[in-house]
Formats: sequence, C-alpha cells, structure tokens
Amino acid sequence: MYSHDSYGLGNVRRMIAICEHLLATTEDLSILLISGSPMLHSFRLPEGLDYIKLPCLNRGQTGRPTAKYLKTGLAETVRLRSELILQAVAHFHPDVLLVDKNPRGLEGELEDTLYYVEQMLPPTRCVLLLRDILDRPEATIALWQKQGFHRTIEKFYTSILVAGMPQVFDLVREYQLPQATAHKVHYCGYIAKPAGVQSIAQIRTGLGIAADRPLVLVTPGGGEDGFQLVERYLVDLEPFADAAFHSLVILGPEMPAERRRDCFAAATRLPHLHMLEFTDDLTGCIAAADAVVSMGGYNTICEILTLGKRAVVVPRVRPVEEQWIRSARLEQMGLLTALHPDRIQAGELYTAVQSALAQPVRPPCARFDLNALGRITHHLLCGGQTLAPPTYVPALPPLEVAS
Repeated sequence: MYSHDSYGLGNVRRMIAICEHLLATTEDLSILLISGSPMLHSFRLPEGLDYIKLPCLNRGQTGRPTAKYLKTGLAETVRLRSELILQAVAHFHPDVLLVDKNPRGLEGELEDTLYYVEQMLPPTRCVLLLRDILDRPEATIALWQKQGFHRTIEKFYTSILVAGMPQVFDLVREYQLPQATAHKVHYCGYIAKPAGVQSIAQIRTGLGIAADRPLVLVTPGGGEDGFQLVERYLVDLEPFADAAFHSLVILGPEMPAERRRDCFAAATRLPHLHMLEFTDDLTGCIAAADAVVSMGGYNTICEILTLGKRAVVVPRVRPVEEQWIRSARLEQMGLLTALHPDRIQAGELYTAVQSALAQPVRPPCARFDLNALGRITHHLLCGGQTLAPPTYVPALPPLEVAS
C-alpha cells in the first residue's frame, strides 16, 4: 500500500482501517504500508502489517509541497522518496499494489515503480483507491488533464475503488471521467469505523464526567490548520463557562506548539472543558460524546455516521473544497449541520451545538452505505471480480450544493 500523506492524518487512518479489515479476514497475509505520515508510530498496528516511513512533505495552505523536516529541496526529497518506494516494491514482490488517491504519486514519485511493476512484476495488480470527493469538479478535471492521470490509469491500473456513494457524489459524472477510466470504477460505499479501544464508561470515568452529563467532543483532525475551529469554539463557549455540558477538545498532533499553548491557556478559564493533544482512540471518544464538533474530513465524518452522532461540522475550504462539498451534501440529507468557516458568526457555533444536543438521538442512517471495507477486501483478494451489488437502494434523490 502506498499513501503519500503530505497533510494531516486522513489518508493513513483510512489505509490502516483497510489493513485491519484485510488482516482480520485473511490468513497468511502480509501488508507493507509505504507512507510519509509522521504519526504512523503512534497507531496500534495489527500483526501482519509493517511500514516504511518516507521523508515528510508538507503542502501548507498553498497546496505546493515542500520538505517538512529535512533541509532539502523538493526535487531532491521526491527523488529520495521515489527510490525508497521502488526498492521496497522490488524486494517485497506484492500481489497487489494499492495506491491511495494519486495515480502517479505525489510529484510523480510513483512512476518508476509503476513501470517496474509493469515490466518486472506483471502478475501484480495495481489498484487505485479514491475517497468520495477530491475537490470541486472544475479544479479536479483540470488537474487530472494536466497531470495525465487518465493515461496513467489506462496503462497501469486494473481498477479504481471509490470509498463513497454516487448518491452523495457521483465521481464519474462530476469529474467527467472518460470511458477508459470510468469503466474501471467500483463504488464501494463508505468505511465504517470499528469500535473504540476504550468503552464509553472508561472514557467518561477517565475524564471525571458522570454518565448523565452531556459531553461535546471537538476534533480538528490532525490539527495543523484546526486552530481556528478550536479557537472559535473556545471563544463562543467562554461566556457560558458554566454550560450544562462538558467539552473534550482533542487538538491533533500537528497543531503548531504556539497554537497548542494558546488553547491550553484558554482552557484554564473553562471549568467543564478537558483538552488533549492527541488520542489514538478517536472512535472511542466519538462514541462517548453526545455531540461532535469537527472539520469535514472523510474519516471523522465516517466515524460520526457509523455511530449515528449529532454533529456540527466546520469544514476546511482551502486549498481544496472537498470537505465543504461533502459536508453540505450530507447536511442536505439531514445527517449533520454544516457551517461555512468564512461565514460563521460570533456565537453561531455555540448555538448550533445547543441545537444539536436538543435533537433526539438517532440510530445510524439506514440509507447510508457503510460497507466499503468488505467490498474493498473482496476486490483486492478476489482478483478484481465483480463486487457484490450495493445495499443502498432505492436510490436517493440527486443532491445539489451551493457554492
């Protein structure tokens, strides 16, 4: 598995979830995960999974990658990453190479490996994994044409697995995929998240929160650009320091140190607020919460929907609009409340949280397909045979999203 992970925790968390399901359902399986995530060592990894850590890249707010820690230029860093990937694949001899999101790899770093697999490892199948939404259609169409992704897919890839539903976002139609690409697409549904490591009672007891006290979880994902969400929540909450609910804020491991200090300083003024830098059991924390305030990343949204949680989502809108499109369309389905970060007003987030807590607890949405792990596993292990038909019928009406 290849996951370049230039930003946040989303890609690596999604890949680890797939690895865990594959290993839980398959004997004598070995998975080598090649990733640039600086947080891989913090996750509990199952037996059968190991990883190679690539030098980190960071895309920042501009979308242009740079070396994150090394004092090396982009070209030099990408060349090093490319050679590490090639050597790993050449020695590991995989039956399947699963590539996350970018068919050519970040800055084309996967191309040498794809040619090597084609020429030296012809039995190896190359499979592309895409999340439900990449970016707004006009930006994605232009990028795929500029980067030659369709030619790469036609030449090297046997199939494309989409971790999403066409009723939420029809990737083939929205991105105007040509027939040679479109016929390789399989919609797999969304990825259901497994149960947390700790029970609800354990988490609440650890925080000193009684079972009958409402708990709001605030999570900005990896945290690198999540300070504004946390700050907005803390500012809105301060006039209501004695609110009738507790808050658990998880800052994320990539939040800059200065921002973390600001958050912890603000938290001292709020008696019912608990703050952590990181947890490897976010699913358990979401399960323990009565409502969730988050950004609109794929994994967090899947956890919220798996557990049927009331949620207020303030998505990222730059440098790509993927999170906003997803959040707005799910709001139209009545599954969450979405607030645009550029238009949010003072006090609006607190009001939205109060409204969410006042809503009745709902079971997970029966119309929402959360069977991706089973379909992805079936496809990877069964040589690309036809996937079982999806379970989300009858079809949902088409959805629109305002810009």
